[in-house]
Amino acid sequence: MFPFNKNNYLFFVLLLQFLISREAYADNSEDFFVKLVDAARERTRHFVVYNGTYRAIAYPMGDVPKNIGVCTDVVIRSYRSLGLDLQELVHEDMKSNFRLYPNIWGLSKPDTNIDHRRVRNLKVFLYRHGQSLPVTQNHDDYKPGEIVTWMLSGNQPHIGILSDKRSPEGRPYVIHNIGWGPREEDVLFNYTIDGHYRYSGTVVTYSGNDVPRSEETLSR
Repeated sequence: MFPFNKNNYLFFVLLLQFLISREAYADNSEDFFVKLVDAARERTRHFVVYNGTYRAIAYPMGDVPKNIGVCTDVVIRSYRSLGLDLQELVHEDMKSNFRLYPNIWGLSKPDTNIDHRRVRNLKVFLYRHGQSLPVTQNHDDYKPGEIVTWMLSGNQPHIGILSDKRSPEGRPYVIHNIGWGPREEDVLFNYTIDGHYRYSGTVVTYSGNDVPRSEETLSR
C-alpha cells in the first residue's frame, strides 16, 4: 500500500489543484470560442457596406464607421466584443517584429490605421500568437470559433470565423463578409484555404523568427 505521510499529502493536494486548474482552463477556453461564435453571428444582424477605403481611426479601440467594413472587420469587431483589441495587439507585435510581417505596401513602420485590417498581417499575428492548425479538406478538422483564411481569384486574401452551424453534410458554416455584408454561409471549401488558426488571447507566443512559410516571401 502507498505510504501516507505529510509529503505525500502535499503532493496529492498540489496534483489535484493542478488537474482542477487544467480542467477550468479547458472549460474557459471552449467557452471563449462559444462566445466568439455568438459575437460573430451578432455581426450578421448589422447592415454593412463593403468598403475597404483607408481611413484614419483612433488608437487603441479604433474603428471605421459601423456601417462599412470588410472581411477583417468581422473578425476585429467580434474579438473586440470579447475584450481583445486586434488593432492594439497587432500593432504592439509589429512594433517589435516589423520585419516578420509582409512588406508589400511600401511601409517603413507600423500603421495603426490599417495594419490590423489586412488579412496577410492577421495571418502572421495568428501564427505567432495563436495555434496554426492543419489545412485539410476534411470538415471534421474545423471547429467553431476557429479562423480560416482563403486566397480568392486575383490573389485576393479573405478571412472568416467558423460557425457552430453545419450543413447536412457536416461542413461548418463561415461567418464572413465577402462583399455583401456579414453573412453566415456554407462556403468553407468554395475557395482555396491557405490558413487555419485558433486564437483566444491565452496561447504562448512563438519566439524570434517564427513566421508562416506562406508569408516568408511576402515579408522580404
